[in-house]
Amino acid sequence: MFGKILIANRGEIACRIARTAQRMGVATVMVYSDADAAALHVRGAPQAIRLGASPAAASYLDGAKVIAAALASGAQAVHPGYGFLSENADFAQACAAAGLTFIGPSVDAIRMMGSKSAAKKLMASHAVPLVPGYYGEDQNPALLAAAAVDMGFPVLIKASAGGGGRGMRVVRAAAEFAPALASAQRESLSAFADARVLLEKYIERPRHIEVQIFGDQHGNLVHLFERDCSLQRRHQKVIEEAPALNLTPAQRATLYAAATAAGRAVNYVGAGTVEFVVAPDGAIYFIEMNTRLQVEHPVTEAITGLDLVEWQLRVAAGEPLPLAQSAIGQRGHAIEVRVYAEDPAQDFRPSVGQIVHARLPAASAQVRVETGVASGDSVSPWYDAMVAKLIVQAENRPSALRLMAHTLRETELAGVNSNLVYLRRIIEHPDYAAGDFTTHFAEEQKAQLLPTPGAPPNRVLLLAVAAVLRGRDQAAMTASPWALADSFRLNHTRCERLSFRHGEALINLTLHQHRSGPRVGLPDSSQVELRAVPAPDGRFQLDIGAQQIHARVVQRGELLEIFDAGERWVLGLIDPLQRTDEDEIATGSLLAPMPGAITAVLVAVGDVVRRGQPLLVLEAMKIEHTITAPCDGTVSELYFLQGQQVTQEGAELVRVAPAIPPPAAAV
Repeated sequence: MFGKILIANRGEIACRIARTAQRMGVATVMVYSDADAAALHVRGAPQAIRLGASPAAASYLDGAKVIAAALASGAQAVHPGYGFLSENADFAQACAAAGLTFIGPSVDAIRMMGSKSAAKKLMASHAVPLVPGYYGEDQNPALLAAAAVDMGFPVLIKASAGGGGRGMRVVRAAAEFAPALASAQRESLSAFADARVLLEKYIERPRHIEVQIFGDQHGNLVHLFERDCSLQRRHQKVIEEAPALNLTPAQRATLYAAATAAGRAVNYVGAGTVEFVVAPDGAIYFIEMNTRLQVEHPVTEAITGLDLVEWQLRVAAGEPLPLAQSAIGQRGHAIEVRVYAEDPAQDFRPSVGQIVHARLPAASAQVRVETGVASGDSVSPWYDAMVAKLIVQAENRPSALRLMAHTLRETELAGVNSNLVYLRRIIEHPDYAAGDFTTHFAEEQKAQLLPTPGAPPNRVLLLAVAAVLRGRDQAAMTASPWALADSFRLNHTRCERLSFRHGEALINLTLHQHRSGPRVGLPDSSQVELRAVPAPDGRFQLDIGAQQIHARVVQRGELLEIFDAGERWVLGLIDPLQRTDEDEIATGSLLAPMPGAITAVLVAVGDVVRRGQPLLVLEAMKIEHTITAPCDGTVSELYFLQGQQVTQEGAELVRVAPAIPPPAAAV
């Protein structure tokens, strides 16, 4: 076994690998970029080495720097985690050339499976069922368009060298093909340094099932059952389960046989995942093989009781697989959700900034938390926005669903937006609970999963007032009484108006300070005695009639984030003494939603554009954001060129001078 390994990754991935290594007595070395100098995986490391600047290309994706760090640290092996260099055959080969063990499959297996086109051809030769498609090397756009027409729409364009939904587009008509192809190639080139694509007949309403396989250097290969990864959004997995739902014994047998055949076709060593789609008619098709540990591996660990990272280390060290196929069993049901710092109300735009408060559930025999952040850490614009994974395991699926819903209610993130409420709505959706879902579920149920936010209930407003009063009490301990703006009047009952902003809505309350205690006048014209007891951790006990409520309020200046019954409400206290006039941005200016790289500029200064016309493309946090014209007009300024980096959120990208309407005809 290795004495020391370097973990060539970050965040929850690095923390998870280190946990197993340390349990096995294997020392670990972390690496970091400038953006991650104070990250959780670095803070807890016995040894950490700086790789370089914040962009991944200058740090985590620079294989030469990673290898130099490993050699300098005295590590004997490199664990790439998942993502970054984990499926980079050149990096694996460079590790071997430097005398380091790459904890993963062979270079040949990575190369063969790294090209989806080559992988499809290999699988076809081993009788693994394939989706009809075009897997050729000729990337002439006209040839690809003709192949799509011959295949019949809808067609799926996929990055040949990629995964994780990058460089993937669904095309439903011939007129849509050319722009979709250009977008997929652009994203693929940016993500994988390879613009090649393949085409597949798009299977409508499929389920996405994957099989975990494991091989060793002695010719042994086993499967560790399957996972259901059908709950996706934009081809990115959101929720995973094990075992998969609604499969017949014959389908499972087909999946296991095809997965192990795929592994044997490349003499596979280490952890791998063979992915399939199951069509509505029950037909099973191979789609790709990922030559690494998967983000969702904890659900397989939960039902098998195995530690897949331990298996990786043992296999890489030359040991045989710990168990034969006949000795591997499964029990219960496991579910994993991916918690992202993103704003579902803004088309899931990544949310960058400091996590001022993080409350994650306590780990137990049934609840597992994988994270790389804590309160006070920041979500960086440079990397993926996933901040945690929550995994639960129970004796059956209904019990696991109930436990996950409870776990999500107990999880809080303040300072950034998150998808926590969105995840809980999926878990509690009756169709999802019944197992009636495909890869289209998130889009089909969008209206229910993303309801229009209504007005905050009275209990939330009372909690907001209680937090304001708590803040005043704390300020009164240090401030002069003459500096307090609390509506004090000599010989009169104090009465003041408190105004909050919720989204675009303005909410006005009245606060009456009686001898018996404060009373709050609510928007429904009722007046309620405020009975709230604060706790040091930001929680309140709120009594409304015979009901007792426990909730938390995180206050940052005038902003209040209220966590109540699994919901998060954000209210802004309006200071009546402060000007509310906002700085106006000239009509037609377009701002960067977050830092990123300009991957395409589609117009030039002087071009006449129509409202909604794409102007440029900004890639940030693995997502392409198309910036469109806000009105009819003329492009008057372009502030960035293709390939340039936008370093600040809110930076002006392009300016459109609005078209001047013709004067009204004289009457």
